[in-house]
Amino acid sequence: MDAYGIELTPALTPARTSGADELERAAEAALRPRRLDEFVGQRVVRDQLSLVLDAALGRGAPPDHVLLSGPPGLGKTTLAMIIAAELGASLRVTSGPAIQHAGDLAAVLSSLEEGEVLFIDEIHRLARPAEELLYVAMEDFRVDVIVGKGAGASAIPLSLPRFTVVGATTRAGLLPAPLRDRFGFTGHLDFYSAAELERVLTRSAGLLGTELAGDAASEIASRSRGTPRIANRLLRRVRDWAQVRGDGQLDLRAARAALQVYEVDDLGLDRLDRAVLTALCVRFAGGPVGLTTLAVTVGEEPETVETVAEPYLVREGLVGRTPRGRVATPAAWRHLGLTPPVDGAVLFS
Repeated sequence: MDAYGIELTPALTPARTSGADELERAAEAALRPRRLDEFVGQRVVRDQLSLVLDAALGRGAPPDHVLLSGPPGLGKTTLAMIIAAELGASLRVTSGPAIQHAGDLAAVLSSLEEGEVLFIDEIHRLARPAEELLYVAMEDFRVDVIVGKGAGASAIPLSLPRFTVVGATTRAGLLPAPLRDRFGFTGHLDFYSAAELERVLTRSAGLLGTELAGDAASEIASRSRGTPRIANRLLRRVRDWAQVRGDGQLDLRAARAALQVYEVDDLGLDRLDRAVLTALCVRFAGGPVGLTTLAVTVGEEPETVETVAEPYLVREGLVGRTPRGRVATPAAWRHLGLTPPVDGAVLFS
């Protein structure tokens, strides 16, 4: 069991990372809310989930399985921890990519105790044999253990205690229907408003033992892409700047100076985002250009461009996706201080 009350078996313990990564993860974990009433934003999901948990506690039985979907950094893992805390149950943590064989999942399931919460991050990446095993476990609370090989193999049913699966996914469309249908509650997390992010930042600053000025909170929130994880990360960088180069005050001056050092502009775009826009506008005259070509131009993997930079650029109306490739919108040209081509509108007709 770790410092935050999360039980990790050796098979589920994440691989070692660098000391800096460990410190960053510890800082993020320290800022997580521990109870549902501390969780900021996501009002609809929070209210629905509160009803599910209160009803289960009233019945004295584990709640239905829970599926949480939405973009990264919005609080899916935090909500899984909160569910376990609200139920007074232990939390087991694993992820879809870590379970490549049905036997791996069977070992995890057979070690669960009555009422425990099993959190599976990136559940859409479970291997197919493990998915099929999970279907039966979630619905009938049993697993079939295969003994022997070939024609002499036999299946021995093993009963499981009642438990709750909390699945998290950033791509709900990739979940097969049989698995998705076994979740009794499905919640979709949306991006946060600037006002909600300001509340997150104010709370986080208090936990960090410092005071954040209101205008500084507004400045950081406006550049956080509607994502609490990014907001908290930027807050820690502003605190670093104020400690090393400022007077220790987390005010508007410190916020703007720190965000300039870390190359986060007024829209929240970072180095990679601006490199993609610059390549589209300057190197390819606004496009269209294929993803692979664009990725090579900015020196990144295609998957990085598609999953890290592109969603926000598309959401902000800076990049468009067409059958022929990615194109820059007039807003992208304006953001870079460039003049769009006269016939640029043809790309969006």
